[in-house]
Amino acid sequence: MREALSGLTLRGRAFLAAGITAVVCAVVMGQDQLIRVGVLVAALPLLAALLIGRSRYRLALVRTVNPQLVTAGSPARVTLSLSNEGRKPSGLLMLEDQVPYVLGTRHRFVLEGITNGWHRQVTYQVRSDVRGRFEIGPMTVRVSDPFGLVELGRSFRTTVPLTVTPRTTPLPQIPLGGAWTGSGDNRPRAFATGSAEDVTVREYRRGDDLRRVHWRSSARTGELMVRREEQPWQSRATLFLDNRAGAHRGRGVASSLEAAVSAAASIAVHLSHRGFTVRLVTAAGEDPASAWHFRDAELNTGPLLEALAVVEAVPRPRLETNWLADPTHGGLLVAVTGSIDDVDAKLFKRMLHHSTSALAVTLDVDSWLGQGSRGSAAQVLAGHGWRAATLGPRDRLDNVWQDLGHASAQAARIGAVVTEMAR
Repeated sequence: MREALSGLTLRGRAFLAAGITAVVCAVVMGQDQLIRVGVLVAALPLLAALLIGRSRYRLALVRTVNPQLVTAGSPARVTLSLSNEGRKPSGLLMLEDQVPYVLGTRHRFVLEGITNGWHRQVTYQVRSDVRGRFEIGPMTVRVSDPFGLVELGRSFRTTVPLTVTPRTTPLPQIPLGGAWTGSGDNRPRAFATGSAEDVTVREYRRGDDLRRVHWRSSARTGELMVRREEQPWQSRATLFLDNRAGAHRGRGVASSLEAAVSAAASIAVHLSHRGFTVRLVTAAGEDPASAWHFRDAELNTGPLLEALAVVEAVPRPRLETNWLADPTHGGLLVAVTGSIDDVDAKLFKRMLHHSTSALAVTLDVDSWLGQGSRGSAAQVLAGHGWRAATLGPRDRLDNVWQDLGHASAQAARIGAVVTEMAR
């Protein structure tokens, strides 16, 4: 009852004050009929508080978000499953689900006619043009009487995550390099001599499963031979994103960093669908959650897009290059960069030496401030052996990627001519 009295609304307090005032004035003036009116007016909020205070309700909430991983600009549907396991509460239930402001306004629902065993589902949509990871919830519940004199609040604690990934652009097929790498006994190589059995079997080792014994090779060599463990070998690619605050210009969704993240997401999806196992490396180094893994394209892109959804500008002047010490880091290297200086150029030259093929999409970051210096970063990288193309605020990423393919084809032709002249 004490809690219910503390939940009196402004209307309830006004009724109580008006009733008490009427009773006092009636006593002073000797008006018995006015006393009855005052008692009735003052009793209304007290009776409402008594009913609300004695009501017992046990609400259960299950919140689901479908899908939990959406692209920026695409909607997601939130479903709220509510059920009552207690007695019928007095009055109405007003529900408000809290959502971050970037997902829209808070959604409110008014429910009535709640009995024991009552169940209801309500749905609403959320949408964000900003990438990131957001928490939907918790939900607040307000119990009120029909006259709006008393209102009590409760809150659920559960929340559900929603990850909004960067927008992606379908990219055309262009010539790509890379190296076949992986783990296991079998490595792809040309059969210079011998048969296929010679490279698919090995000597028996203690602990090998006898079901893997290759009897034909064992009979020919006179030693027990077993089949090698075969694992799928895929071409690896490292996607490097320069997310230093000093390397980009602009703010918010219109900044060059957001364009770089969107470009990196598009390249990650493109490479995954072309059979590459892709890992993400940022200016702060390699993220263990997005390291190389062997999965199909759909499962491959999920962790990468989730990692790119939460990438933020880092206030560091230099790039972290410890990931270059990884002995298995070879293969294709694709970099998405902002502005670079002479020190950065040396680091990118070092990256080139640790890869079999290197491509770069350089952002003309000064164009985001209306000060064009188009192609400066791309020219610096091209001078160190990279195949680079420049992306501006009004350029289409698929066209820039196509230009990168033309540069790759031209480099391949030049290499072929040089090789022929050397012969």
